[in-house]
Amino acid sequence: MPFDVFGMCNALYDIQAEVGDEVLQELEVQKGAMILLEEEQQRRIVPRIYKHIVNTESGGSGANTMFGVALLGGSACYTSRVGRDEHASLYRAGLASRGVKPNLAEDDGSTGVSLILVTPDAERTMCTYLGCSRELRVEDVNLEDLRASKYLYVTAYLWDTDNQKEAVLHAMRAANAAGVRVALSLSDPFCVHRHKADLLGLIHDHVDLLFGNYQEAQALTDTEHPYDALRVLSEHSDTAVVTMDERGALIRRGHQTWEIPRYKVVPVDTTGAGDMFAAGLLYGLTQGLPLDATGRIASYAAAQVVAKLGPRLEEIDLPAIERLKNGAPLSDV
Repeated sequence: MPFDVFGMCNALYDIQAEVGDEVLQELEVQKGAMILLEEEQQRRIVPRIYKHIVNTESGGSGANTMFGVALLGGSACYTSRVGRDEHASLYRAGLASRGVKPNLAEDDGSTGVSLILVTPDAERTMCTYLGCSRELRVEDVNLEDLRASKYLYVTAYLWDTDNQKEAVLHAMRAANAAGVRVALSLSDPFCVHRHKADLLGLIHDHVDLLFGNYQEAQALTDTEHPYDALRVLSEHSDTAVVTMDERGALIRRGHQTWEIPRYKVVPVDTTGAGDMFAAGLLYGLTQGLPLDATGRIASYAAAQVVAKLGPRLEEIDLPAIERLKNGAPLSDV
């Protein structure tokens, strides 16, 4: 079966809770940060937030994007590694129920968990235990499905262990050889700071589509303005995208730049907005849409996530997507 997108990232079972700032202070976690936990830390935090849990579901950044691609009408599969536990069964079922083919290897140990703590100002703080996902290996990459896809999508979150790096490089080289285009999300400023030199080399050698928010892009390029970051990124990849929160987004291919406005909504929860923006981009590009229409779809889809609690959408206004495909401005959607 052909796929629009072959996704790779960390399989994380999401546990989302609404908490006050005082809980973050008590847990001694930095508001708005993405924190990697050891297993003992995870076991300490979960009981404290248990009564505040509002949602549990299969997740992780890459999976959220694959869910978005499928919701918009595209096809996707997803590669990662899980444990042999209850969360693994729930995770696999969650992918399938949303129309994403699970390509999940199994390992002894625990499936990864992401604790998403949302404060009343809609800010998210992510406390992540990677579990078995960090054991992703070369042999976990289904090359048949990869070669049947239009895009390989990888997140920078995978650049934290040697075996994950090998799996990413294996997949990218196979995609390059098969004519499958490669997309990379910078994922998080902390990822960029940890792996800056490696990421620049990876982008230059293998990546066709690169995107991240302005903080990630500026950190990678040592620039102080999103437009300068975009210009530098476009020198390393065919298409570069920088998102700028309420200022919209920038897309550059060659010497042409598109300014994409944001779709205005009342913000409830920013969790998953970047993942859904990536889904809109990948959907538009795999459908052969112009970059301006692709950007508008990505902006609209991301805004719908921000306007609700949780990192994923159960449904989206497909007639609105069709109007955006045909060049309608966001104000008409």
